[in-house]
Formats: sequence, structure tokens, C-alpha cells
Amino acid sequence: MTTRPITFDPLAPGFTADPYPLLRRLREEEPVHLSPRGYWVLTRYDDVAAVLGNSRLFGVGLTRERIKARYGSGAAFDYVSRRLSSYDPPDHARLRSLVTRAFTMRRVEAMRPRIQVIADELLRRSDGMREMDVIAELAHPLPSLVICEMLGVPVADRPLFSAWTHAVQHLLAPAISAERLAAGEEAAGEFLGYVGALARERRRNPGDDLLSALVAAEESGDRLSEEELAATVVFLFSAGHSTTRDLVGNGLVALLRHRAQWQRLVDDPARVQDAVEESLRYDASVTMFSRRALQDTRLGNQSIAAGAQIFVSISAANRDPARFPDPDGFDLSRPDKSHLSFGGGIHYCLGASLARAEAGIIFRTLAARHPRLELAQEVVEWRDALAFRGPVALPVSLGI
Repeated sequence: MTTRPITFDPLAPGFTADPYPLLRRLREEEPVHLSPRGYWVLTRYDDVAAVLGNSRLFGVGLTRERIKARYGSGAAFDYVSRRLSSYDPPDHARLRSLVTRAFTMRRVEAMRPRIQVIADELLRRSDGMREMDVIAELAHPLPSLVICEMLGVPVADRPLFSAWTHAVQHLLAPAISAERLAAGEEAAGEFLGYVGALARERRRNPGDDLLSALVAAEESGDRLSEEELAATVVFLFSAGHSTTRDLVGNGLVALLRHRAQWQRLVDDPARVQDAVEESLRYDASVTMFSRRALQDTRLGNQSIAAGAQIFVSISAANRDPARFPDPDGFDLSRPDKSHLSFGGGIHYCLGASLARAEAGIIFRTLAARHPRLELAQEVVEWRDALAFRGPVALPVSLGI
């Protein structure tokens, strides 16, 4: 009796709804897998962590020529080529150093009271309701409102940011249709143009906001160029908005499907950060990262040629039983918090602390206001996005 050869195909029917059976089989049978399309897929925790942590052997590899070949020379190219996560050393170190001078832990911590106010205001709309869509009413608007406030975006302009983010995010998928490329090109042009105009206004009239701090950021006489500044703001917004929305959605699906864990959070709100970390591990909102081998090397028992493209599966690594006992279980008491959902090495997520703060405040506030919260429907519709995972909507019963 022969078994069918295993192939990584994220477009296969059923993969989006539940990718974990295929990822488990890959990790067990062929953890360093060569796809028919010519790229490598890694699914073991140790391999994924090694690639993410070694920028000398494995880089992003997004040369301007490669980016231009995929996107053309318009606004999509301008954005993708200048995103913080598109740079390898030494350019990455220069840009990240300037950005972190403005986007500080102190600034994030100072936002906590305001994040709580926004969560309370959004949830107040559900008073008297029996059912609500957590994505539409809370998980989607909150991170958008928070980053807009941090940047000092006028209230009337904030709805534009969500629409632009949705289109721009698809530019980063491993494969993109002509339709989504055209939509992303248009959104990137409008987004970059808006941020550029807002940044020029901050140069004339600086305030106490993140955008003003980015404009003023300086090290050894170096500053962000106008093009780098605009792309950085679009990156901060799009990365921080959609992934936090998905973290909240994925986490709530897991918590509400594991009622004992939800009840632990209700009974002991101090466990909220445990809930956030286990949600991050259990169902990551960014499912994979792309790297290229910078020189000939080996992974497992495979020879990897210089220039080869490698996709590291965060979803698979976070459920590797060699690292996490009972990896398919969801347990707030799990002692090991070393998931890879924020990446690793020099590209570790800049907004990790903000995402943790937002998700924690949402989970704690929901548990306090609606302790009998339940999923209103068992089947979840997942977004059509290859490298990102999150529910399209999440109707819940408020238990009233």
C-alpha cells in the first residue's frame, strides 16, 4: 500500500479552513519540503527559528530588481521596496534604528488608558444587544483607531485607512492576481500620497504624535527620507491593524471553542496575557515568512542553493510537539511562551508590544462585560489570504 506524495499547496480545497493536518504531515514526513513551484517550505520549530534568527545566511532577498519585476515601477513598487521588513543589512539597521527612536515602548504604554477607553466606547454600542460581530464592532475598528490616534490622523480621514490597508495587504501574498495587484497599486498610491502630505504638514507644525516623532527622528545626522517616511507609516498601519484584528479574531475562536479556558479568563482576569500568548501560538495571524538563502547551506538533510526561496511556516512551527507538548491543545497554563508569531532576529515585529496590549485589553474587557459570550455559529469563514489568517466575521451571542 502506497501513500500519496505530500505537496504543500495553500490553494488546495480546505487548507484555509484548517491548514494544520497538512502542516502536521509535512513536519512529520518532509520537514524540509521542496514545492513543485521551486521554493522550500520549513515546518519544524528549530529550523524556522534558525532561519529567522540568522540574517547572515538567510535574508529577505527583495532586491529592487525582483520587486520591480513583480510589481512594475509604480506605487506598489514604491511601497514594497521601502517597507521596513523588505530591507536586509546594512540598510535595515539604519532604517529600524530611526523608526525605533519614535515608536518606543514608552509611547505604547502611554496609550494603554486610551486603548481601554476606545474598547469601552466600542462595546457600549452592544448594550442591550443579544448578538454582535466582534470583528466588525471591535477587532477591526479598535487597532485602526489606536494607530490613527498615535499618528495624529484627523478623525474624518480615518475610514480611508482601513480601505487602503485591505487592498495593500494583498500585495504581500506569495501569489497575487492581476485584479488584486491593480487594486493594491491604486491603494498604495493614494495611501502614500496622503501620508506624504500629512508628514509635510507635521514638518511645518509638529505635534506630540508618532508621525511628528518619525519626522524628527535623527541619528548621526541621518533622517528618514520623505519616501521612506511615507512607506514606514503605511507599513506600521497596515501591519499593526490587520494582524491585530486577526489575533483577536483567532484568539476568541480558540477561547470560545475551549470553554474551560474562557472560564479561567473570566474567573481570573490576571491570566489575560496568558490568553494572548496562547492565542498567538495556537493560531498565528501571520502564517509564514519568506526568506532567501544568501549562500549555499544545508537544512535538515537537504542542500539549499544560494538564492533559493524559503517559506518558513509559523503555523507549523508553533505546533511542533518537539517544542510544545500537546501542541494542538489550547491551554492558558502553557509555560513556554516562545512562539514565533512575531518572527525573530532582526525582523522581530516592531509592533509586538502594541498588539499584545490591544488584544489583552479586548479579551479582558469582553470577559468582564460578557462572561457568557459564545460563538453564534460553529463554522467560521476565513479570509482569502495566503500569508495571513483571520475570520471574515465572528458573530457571537452575548449571553443576555
